[in-house]
Amino acid sequence: MKLHELSPAPGSKRTKTRVGRGLGSGLGKTCGRGQKGQKSRSGGGTRPGFEGGQKPIYLRLPKRGFNNVKFALEFNEINVAALECFEAGSVVDFTALIQIGLIKKARNGVRILGNGNIEKALTVRAHGFTKTAISKIEAAGGKAEVI
Repeated sequence: MKLHELSPAPGSKRTKTRVGRGLGSGLGKTCGRGQKGQKSRSGGGTRPGFEGGQKPIYLRLPKRGFNNVKFALEFNEINVAALECFEAGSVVDFTALIQIGLIKKARNGVRILGNGNIEKALTVRAHGFTKTAISKIEAAGGKAEVI
């Protein structure tokens, strides 16, 4: 098989219907939009949730309860495997992670997750660790310090 012999599966490619190209095309003049009305105009139609001027249901229902989205702390999450790029015996903290490029945006702190392996002895200072991350760091001869 050569490159010029390749073709898409039969029926997978359809030609785009060009509307508004004369009466003989089948979709000329009104272009399949009908006569007059909101949907026939360019840019016509309503937004999602619009109920014809009636108060929409998402505004009629009472808003109750508590949502923690506004107050939740967001952490930069870094896996143990990403710490392999540091030299053995070095101290890994927030500024070191920013300098090396593992953290792009400063949030509420750094949390180390236990995905992957580490074989270098590092002193890791972070705002939070998972149990597996602590065990892997200490198994490699390093220390996990909570700030």
